[in-house]
This record gives sequence, C-alpha cells and structure tokens, in this order.
Amino acid sequence: MDTVRCATLLLSWLFGAAACRTEGSTTPPVPAATPQAVATAAPSASSVAASSCGALGCRLYESPVAAFAAVLGTQPRILAVGEAHAPQGSEAVLSATSRFAHALLPLLRGRMSDLVLELAVADGSCGARERQVAAAQKPVTARQASTNQDELVALRRRATELGARAHLLRPSCADYAEVARAGPDAIPRMLELVARLTATRVRALLSAAPSSSDRMVVTYGGAMHNDLVPRPGREKWSFGPERSARTSGRYVELDLVVPEYVRDNDSWRALEWYPYFSPAAHPGKTLLFNPRPGSYVLIFPRDGVQR
Repeated sequence: MDTVRCATLLLSWLFGAAACRTEGSTTPPVPAATPQAVATAAPSASSVAASSCGALGCRLYESPVAAFAAVLGTQPRILAVGEAHAPQGSEAVLSATSRFAHALLPLLRGRMSDLVLELAVADGSCGARERQVAAAQKPVTARQASTNQDELVALRRRATELGARAHLLRPSCADYAEVARAGPDAIPRMLELVARLTATRVRALLSAAPSSSDRMVVTYGGAMHNDLVPRPGREKWSFGPERSARTSGRYVELDLVVPEYVRDNDSWRALEWYPYFSPAAHPGKTLLFNPRPGSYVLIFPRDGVQR
C-alpha cells in the first residue's frame, strides 16, 4: 500500500486536498520507453531544425523519447522538470505527468539517484493551520483536473520502481502558520515556501552524495519553480538561479507541455515560445524549444493519445 495514499497533499504549484487512492486503481497505460528506444535515442536522432522559431532554436523530433534524450545529452546534475498542469475538463487527454512517468522516466534508470516531488504533505499534525492553508488554495485547485494528484502519487511510485529514492516536501507547523497568517497573500507565500523547501532538499541530497557520484537529482512540479530566469516579481518562487550557480551551470530546466492544453489567453501568451507555436503544424512530431543554455520546452505531439 502506498504510504501517502490517504495523506492530504498540498500541490506545490497550485495545491490540493485529499489524494486518497483506492485499492486496485491504476494509471492509464502509455507507450513506455523500451530498451531499444533508450539505446537508439541519441541526442541528434531524427531531429531537424524547425522553421519560424526566431532565436529560440527549436528542433523537431520523431518522438518525445528522442527529444528527452537530447536534453539528457547535456549531462545535467540537476534536472528540474516542470509541467503545464492538466486543467479541469481535460481528463480524457493523457497528462504530462503520465507521459513523463511511463514514456520518459525509464531513460533515467541508473542515471537518477533521487526524485523530489514538489508536493507538500499535510498529515494533520499541524491542525487548524493546515486546514486554513488548504482552504486558501481551493479556488485554484477547483480549476485543475481531478486526476492530477493521483497521477503524482503514481509518479512517485514509478520512480521507486526504477531504483530511485522519491521524496515529498514536509513543511513544519511554523511554515503552515506563516502561510496562514498571510491571508490574501497565502498563495504567493506558499509558492515561496515550496521553492525554498525544494532547494533545501536538493542541496542536502547533493551534499550527501559521494564525491564520485554523477547521478542526477530530478525535481518535478509546476513550470514556475524551475525557472532559470524567473519573471519579474516571481524571483522568490524559483530555485533555478541559485541551484544553477551551485552546480556550476549543470542545472537544466525542462518544461513539459501537452498541446491540447494551450489556449490563446494572457497566461499562455506570456510564454516566450508561444508566438512560435502552431497547434496545427508538424502533426505527430515532438517540438523542443531551447530559449537559452540550460532551458528547454518539450511540446508533446498532438497525436490523439487519450486515456
């Protein structure tokens, strides 16, 4: 039995409530990275430069596995994966979490020591302060797909099956009290807290690793905490700049995007790659943007993969 099946999980990026799985529940299957695919997905395999990408240096790949292998070819010490979360009503479309867990994570077998999930666990020991924080996030979590939390629990389990240690974030009661006292600023305060807790956990894992170890520490959460260049006003929400400096640049930010989620609104238009993205272009191909050294955006194929 999964030890966190009936814990209360506060999602690091937008938070949540109870994530109780039932016995026998499963994550929908997706095509996994077979040993042959892992062996043949060299960084340059089946890639061609895409046109009309401005200075972002995007390339097209035959599969997400090949694009992910290209990112891994940069030899990161920290791989910080962020996703565009599944919105409410998108449950029929296979999420970025599921695609990462089943299709991409196997490429990290033997190369990843730890997976840090940007999930803050609330076990009830902090009483009313936990409940206050959870209540403050409800307007945000109501806009998320109902499957999000179960899929993150499944990702944790999948990482351990592949031989990695999987970690959740555990705020102290003092942390919860600070967020609760923030009142209308509870969400940005929680975002700061998650970035700090993630950076602290990653720092401890790297410090405890043998000096000869070169295995990656992988983080997984929302496409915000991992930013190498945070948007103005969001600097405290990201651990990217500090972790990159501490690893002499061996930090890679990778954002995962399911194209069916992309909308023509202010949130999406604010992303630097958005002007160069066309949902109708290159059907069946994986698009990999490289806005700057150490920063990537992988857009999955719009290929009709559903649950």
